[in-house]
Amino acid sequence: MTGKITGIFNILATPFTANYDVDYDSLKNLVEFQMDKGAYGLTILGVMGEAAKLSVDERKAVMDTVVETVNGAIPVVVGTSHPETATCIELSSAAFSAGADGVMIAPPRMEDKSDEAIMALYRTIAEKITDPIVVQDFPPINDVLMSPDLLAKIADEIPNARYLKLEDPPLMEKIGAIRERTDKFEIFGGLGGMFLLEELKRGASGTMTGFAFTEILVAVYDAFNTGELDTAETIFDKYLPLIRYENQPQINLTIRKEFLKRRGAMVNATPREPFNPIDAGTHEEISWLLKRVGIDDPTVKLKL
Repeated sequence: MTGKITGIFNILATPFTANYDVDYDSLKNLVEFQMDKGAYGLTILGVMGEAAKLSVDERKAVMDTVVETVNGAIPVVVGTSHPETATCIELSSAAFSAGADGVMIAPPRMEDKSDEAIMALYRTIAEKITDPIVVQDFPPINDVLMSPDLLAKIADEIPNARYLKLEDPPLMEKIGAIRERTDKFEIFGGLGGMFLLEELKRGASGTMTGFAFTEILVAVYDAFNTGELDTAETIFDKYLPLIRYENQPQINLTIRKEFLKRRGAMVNATPREPFNPIDAGTHEEISWLLKRVGIDDPTVKLKL
């Protein structure tokens, strides 16, 4: 374990070969790429990390590769959500044994979606896992709604659940509602970084997103936290078209991987099946967009 979970965490993509095997060489390169771009930490095996498309053994191998490559330089949070609670606990235990700083867990799809059932789930996990848990609130993946009251109860009653990954729009209103109920959560936004500035103003501790230009979000966060709001706004507004374009529903992951390929972070941009491909027009739009925001060479770290 390396440090506090705060700031800009990149939700790491999982690179695959042309045959859809995990590309561990590209994975190592991607980790080093994100550290070079200033990521405060990495969150691996999230939804956009295609965790649901990996076997348990592949997930463990990805986790071991990332933790080994990071080598204690920055914190690592491992997504360990799984339909089976026992497997979630097994993956979480393996993550902490490997040296992870936290695990991110969303409720699975559940027949009983009551507050009591969700509390029971997190209590069961916390009985076996005493290290930090990042509660993931992302209804589109599991059809489970967690109210501000429930989330505050989780924070108040489960000592190691002190972090929240919030992706239930409207984000800013929900951050405000949670902050009114508890001060025990470090709250992270997401949704591609589209609302980073607004989230920070509402009291977020950072964001967890896979946006391909991590250094932009880091520069916004750093300027905001040093009181340079005008600078934060200028940087954010300049690159917002890039953030917006990457965050298109259905093809956001495919676009993100294309950006990462163009940046030299991975060899192959294709997600594992099933995925939505992008057409020739989208490839042309990506080139046009990079030119519009002034990025002549995406392989070079941006000077912000």
